Amino acid sequence: MESTLCDELLQEIFQKLPPSSSSPVSLVCKRWLHLYRSSRTSLSLRLAPDLSVIPLLASLLTHYPSLFSLSITLSSDPATSSFSDHALSAVSSRCSRLRGLRFLAGPVSLSSLISLSSSCAHLTSLSVNLSRPIFFRWVSHFPNLKDLAITLCSHDCLNQEVELKNQYGIWESDDVDARLNLESLCLVGIRADDWRVGWLWRSCKRLKKLQLQSCQGIGGSYSSFVKCLQVIEEVELRTCRSVVDGVLLKLAENCHSLNSLLVYDGGSREGLLNFFSQCTCNLQKLDLRLPLDLNNNHLLAVATNLRGISSLRLQSCYLVTGEGLKTLGMAMNSGLEELALINCDVVEREPGLLATLGQHLRQLKKLDLSHNEMLLDKEFISMLASCSYLIDLKLRGCRGLTNAALVSMLKSCKRLENIDIMHCARIESQAVELFVKKSPRLRRMEVEESKLSDAAKTWASNKFIEVVV
Repeated sequence: MESTLCDELLQEIFQKLPPSSSSPVSLVCKRWLHLYRSSRTSLSLRLAPDLSVIPLLASLLTHYPSLFSLSITLSSDPATSSFSDHALSAVSSRCSRLRGLRFLAGPVSLSSLISLSSSCAHLTSLSVNLSRPIFFRWVSHFPNLKDLAITLCSHDCLNQEVELKNQYGIWESDDVDARLNLESLCLVGIRADDWRVGWLWRSCKRLKKLQLQSCQGIGGSYSSFVKCLQVIEEVELRTCRSVVDGVLLKLAENCHSLNSLLVYDGGSREGLLNFFSQCTCNLQKLDLRLPLDLNNNHLLAVATNLRGISSLRLQSCYLVTGEGLKTLGMAMNSGLEELALINCDVVEREPGLLATLGQHLRQLKKLDLSHNEMLLDKEFISMLASCSYLIDLKLRGCRGLTNAALVSMLKSCKRLENIDIMHCARIESQAVELFVKKSPRLRRMEVEESKLSDAAKTWASNKFIEVVV
C-alpha cells in the first residue's frame, strides 16, 4: 500500500487528518516524515531561550516549506536581548510564504521587523512583543497586514531610536499619517506617556476590531483616538480601569457601527451607566465581568436602550439581583439567543429566577451556567422546560447537579448539539452513557474520561460525537 500511493496523494491525506491523529504519521518511515513536514501549513514551537537553539530552529524550519502559520513562544525569559532578533531572523530567512506569525519570544528590535517585512511580504496577521521607546511606522512596511497584536514590555531599549534613525531615517515623520489596512488591532500594556500610539490611531481608518488589555492610557489624545472609530464593530477592554470611561464615552459619541462590546475587570458605575443610556449603535453582543461595578441600574439601562442584543454574557457580577435580570428578560423576550450567567451567585441566591428567565427567553439557543457550584436540579430543570431550542449548553463546575439534570435534557432539549458537563461531580457515568445513547443531535461533549464507559465510547464513535476529556 505504501509504495502504491504517490507523494501528492499522501500529502493530500496528511492535510486532511485531524491534529490528534496526525503526529504518528511521521513515525512510519523517513518518506512519510518528509511528506508530512512538507505538507504542514501550520506549526507551533516552544523554545528554550538559548542562542544555541537558533541553528536548530533554522534547520527545523527548512523542513517545512509550506508553512502559512507559525507560532513561537518561550519556556522562560531570554537571557540576552539578542535572542529574539536572532530567532526572528531565522524565521524571516526560511518562511517566506507565511501569512500568520505569532512571535512571542521576547521583545524584537524594529530593524528586525523591517527585515521581516522584506522577507515575508504576504503576512496578514502578526503578534509581537516590543520594548520602549515605541514606534509604529514600521507597520506601513506590511501592506497586506490585517490583524496586528502588540504587547509592550516593561523594560526599555534606549539605543533603538538612534539606531533606526541612522539606518532608515523614517522615524522623524511620525506626524505624517499613513493609510493602514489593519482591520483588527490588539494593544497590551499601553501607558499614558506612549504618545506615538496616536499615529496608529490616526492611521487606522478601516479598523473593525479593537482590543485593549492592561492599559493605563491610550497613548495619545482622544482626538487622535476617535479617528479609528469610524467603522469599528467590536471592542474589548480587559483590565483597563483608568481608560474605560473615556473609551466608552468616545464610543457612545462617535461609533455607530459597534455591535459587540466586552468589558472585563474595570470601569466606574457612572461611566458604564452613561454608555448604556447614551449609546445609539445597534449593539448585539454584550460581555461583562464586573464583580463590583455592575448593578441593576445598568441592566435597566440596557433593557431600555439596547433591546437589539442577541447575546448577553455576565460573569462574576455579584451586585446584580433577580429583579434586574427579570426586567432584562422581559425586555429582550424572544430576541435573546445566547445567555451566560457564569459564577453569578444570584442564580443560587434567588429561587425561581431561572424558571422565570426561561419563560421569557424561549428562543435561547446557547446557555452557559458554568461555575455556579450550588445550582440545584430543581432550579435548572424548571428553566429547561421552556428552552426547547437550545443547541449549546455549558454547565462546567456545577457541582450541585445530578443525573436528573441529564435526564431532563433528554426530554426538553431535543436540538442539543454541544454540552459541557466537566467537573459536575454528582453526574455519574451511567447517566452520561444514557445521554450519549439517547441524545438525537449531540455532536460534541466535554466530560471527564473517568465517566466514559466502554459502551458510551462505542455509542459516541458510532454517532460521530466528538468527546473532549
